[in-house]
Amino acid sequence: MLSAENRQIRLARRPVGEIGPEDWEHATVAAAAPGEGEFAGRTRFISLDPAMRGWLDDRRSYLPPVGLGEVMRAGSVVEVTESNHPGFRIGDLVVGTFGVQEHVVSDGKGTLKVDPSAAAPSTFLGALGMPGMTAYFGLLDVGALKEGETVVVSGAAGAVGTMAGQIAKAKGCRVVGIAGGAEKCALLTGELGFDAAIDYRTEDVRKALRTHAPDGVDVYFDNVGGEVLEAALANLAMHARVVICGAISQYNATEGVQGPANYLSLLVCRARMEGFVVFDYAPRFTEAAREIGGWIGSGRIKVLEHVVKGTVNDFPQTLRMLFRGENTGKLVLELV
Repeated sequence: MLSAENRQIRLARRPVGEIGPEDWEHATVAAAAPGEGEFAGRTRFISLDPAMRGWLDDRRSYLPPVGLGEVMRAGSVVEVTESNHPGFRIGDLVVGTFGVQEHVVSDGKGTLKVDPSAAAPSTFLGALGMPGMTAYFGLLDVGALKEGETVVVSGAAGAVGTMAGQIAKAKGCRVVGIAGGAEKCALLTGELGFDAAIDYRTEDVRKALRTHAPDGVDVYFDNVGGEVLEAALANLAMHARVVICGAISQYNATEGVQGPANYLSLLVCRARMEGFVVFDYAPRFTEAAREIGGWIGSGRIKVLEHVVKGTVNDFPQTLRMLFRGENTGKLVLELV
């Protein structure tokens, strides 16, 4: 049976710059019971993603902003505790966009049952979830990746970056990762098999790219924007593809986003720069999950997760880790 109380994190105000504690409301409401054709569940894992910052701003985007007073949007894995739905049984694990709260009620639409014997439940929020899908379609469809090309990934130690680099390696490419700190760079070239890594905190990224990609960058997978994007544009190969996945360096900007001043490199190199939203590829998620799952099973891709154990009330401070570069791999809050 459900607990009598359901703790939630709601958006109290729209943040300016870095998200602070005052931007959230910690609410407690009665846990709802499932109606006909619904199931109730207890949240086990909550996904934390850079895109969440954009959902808090009241501006046009690929999803409507989270409303003031609404439960914060988030993907999560829940365990079914009651069910009046023929497709879900008590004990089933289900992944969906349930929000930052302890208990949920759902009609099952837009959800997916996960098999804990196939992978850890949290993996369905990372390598087999949106980050994995994003890396897969961003590289292979938007980036039109070809075997033997040189691929550069920024934010390479994050959830999407670790997957993008490993997928590129699995497809037979030379991969250079850009990350912050010697420890993360060592992880990329060691455990994850990247060919080279650049520490943007201590190295001149533009100069380092000339060293590690002397013939230019064929595919640049951008997760950070700003000065790192500028450096990549200055080192493009002919007919390069620049994949705009995110720009975490700009999400907390208060004086406008820093755009590329040297975009004419696209003209000179006959290159293209294209943004994308992974939800556009939803009909093909099963295809991607099958191939990614095969790579994981064969050991060609290693799942990298940063799991924080806590309660719903730990969500705000855990989210801040993303924008301070404190996580390595997929950041997940496990409710204990």
